[in-house]
Amino acid sequence: MILKFLHNLGVPPKYELVDVYGLDEDVLATIPRPVLSVILLFPWHEKYQEYAASQEKEILERGQEVSEKVYFLKQVISNACGSIALVHSVGNNTNTIELEDGPLKQFLEDSATLSPEQRGEHLMLHAEGIISAHKEVALEGQTQAPDENVPVNFHFVAFVHKDGHLYELDGRKTFPINHGESSPDTLLEDAAKVCKQYMDRDPENIQFTVVALTGEA
Repeated sequence: MILKFLHNLGVPPKYELVDVYGLDEDVLATIPRPVLSVILLFPWHEKYQEYAASQEKEILERGQEVSEKVYFLKQVISNACGSIALVHSVGNNTNTIELEDGPLKQFLEDSATLSPEQRGEHLMLHAEGIISAHKEVALEGQTQAPDENVPVNFHFVAFVHKDGHLYELDGRKTFPINHGESSPDTLLEDAAKVCKQYMDRDPENIQFTVVALTGEA
């Protein structure tokens, strides 16, 4: 359903979301290349929120480098983290993905010069096409539409490469997280290391899912 959402927004069919069934080197080697982004679905609970708060405090104290080319938006719509992870994935790969005319291409063009907060507001107030596509996919297999304000227990984040670094993009956080040096060729392996850190912080939980956005070279 997520892949259908992407294609409905104008991402060409040659780009696909591939399940990553393991984070060891031999499993990662089976994933088609190039990998343009990695998306992690993980349990959203108090333990993670406490870690995220301490991580933000640490970064604010020591500082970090963030490329001005990173496309980042804040999440101001409830239960839209999956859609925002996809927007982050595509928005940071517009030099590779030739978007077809449609709501996502228009949104990225309209929000290019806006702040992360303004982008989130713009998505909520003016990107009807993206929101409608999100609701259409969310409705599949359901008898009624999910309430936007009902709390969810899972969250999506995206990992992308930009200017030689790996960035974690989470619309609930204040800013992108720079996880150190990376490259287009090592994005998957570098993101896998961070995904493992998520899992190590919650070792008794097996409800983690990793997918990779891949496409033709």
